[in-house]
Amino acid sequence: MCPPPPAPLPPSSEPGGGSAGRSGGRIGRDEVAHVARLALLDLTEDELDRYTSQLAAVLEHADDVAALDLADVPPTFHPLPLRNVFRPDVPTGPLDRDEVLPQAPAAESGRFRVPPILGEEP
Repeated sequence: MCPPPPAPLPPSSEPGGGSAGRSGGRIGRDEVAHVARLALLDLTEDELDRYTSQLAAVLEHADDVAALDLADVPPTFHPLPLRNVFRPDVPTGPLDRDEVLPQAPAAESGRFRVPPILGEEP
């Protein structure tokens, strides 16, 4: 049985409302603790402080990217040009048995010898 969900997070008194969803808002320790509770994570005080600063840095970077003027930048699906490096799929003739079998780790009666599957004997 799952534990009941945690109580909703009260409004933050931090500048900018403490909301990471708003531009310029900074994620607060209470919000990180709330997300940790939602994820059923039991964080220590040190982890809570560390994750708060790490998430704040990520969100600051996201704000920086969101502030860029990208109206004239075409969409980029991959940073490098892609090309197919495979050969064309062209049917060829079969391999010569007399040429291939001597290269096999084990052969028996003109066939490849393989280990038994799931311990079955032939």
